[in-house]
Amino acid sequence: MPKEIIVKSILNKTKKRDSWFLDDYTINLYSSCSFNCLYCYIRGSKYGTNLENSLSVKMNAIELLDRQLFNRAKKNQYGIIVLSSATDPYLQIEKKYELTREALKVIAKHKFPVHIITKSHLIERDFDILDQIDKTAIIPKDLQPRLDKGVLISFSFSTLQDEVGKIFEPGATKPSIRLKTVETSIQNNFITGISLMPLLPFISDTTAHLNLLFKTFKSYKVHYILPATITLFGNGSADSKTLMLQAIKKHYPELENKYIHYFKNGSEMPDYYKKAFYVKMKELCTQYQIPDRIITMRT
Repeated sequence: MPKEIIVKSILNKTKKRDSWFLDDYTINLYSSCSFNCLYCYIRGSKYGTNLENSLSVKMNAIELLDRQLFNRAKKNQYGIIVLSSATDPYLQIEKKYELTREALKVIAKHKFPVHIITKSHLIERDFDILDQIDKTAIIPKDLQPRLDKGVLISFSFSTLQDEVGKIFEPGATKPSIRLKTVETSIQNNFITGISLMPLLPFISDTTAHLNLLFKTFKSYKVHYILPATITLFGNGSADSKTLMLQAIKKHYPELENKYIHYFKNGSEMPDYYKKAFYVKMKELCTQYQIPDRIITMRT
């Protein structure tokens, strides 16, 4: 059972809007994450090996959010709210607690735009409220007229293969089901894109799989793709590097030495890999005519 907690604040103001996610604010209604993605950056001793065992529900989140958004709106401090930066807003426990749905009602009330980042199909439940936000949200002045809708939805994928997803993101919605939700989101006229964060070295970043990814997402007419390399932290039993290396050893023993080599002295892939990766992503985005940003930021 998740732990029910009381918090002092729920709305976090970012220091600077990120060019990828356009976040002016972030909200995390839950702590930890039952999707249990092995590569997740929040992993570590704080949450333990099985993230589901350390789930917390912020029981007073909606009351706090209403008050904090009221104060921001009164000062005309409108900005894009990202749900969520450190967990998924549509965990299985959302079916019971409905904090995300209630938060969206409050966001709609105060007319803030939102960016939802998720691996779950449960978002379809809230398309009614998201449609209201999409039509009535007040967009930050500096983003007008490059952005004329109040809802952005990014679906996270590390692979399109269900059997691979079961290994590395065992608690998340299957990629095949997630794809159907991508299609539904686009059919409902939401700005819908893909977060390829992260792609898995030598598994989902191969030429064949990359072309499958881009060909598939092009056929769905996604509005953007946000690609990124993998980052693995720590050497403790609950850290992402340890868990990923264990999974590679078990399921992809032929790749074990490569992963050990690349991550033995740090958390990131080598610079030459990252450089080649982003060159390839640019080429694929150009080839398939899919933007690699939600919008182009002014400098």
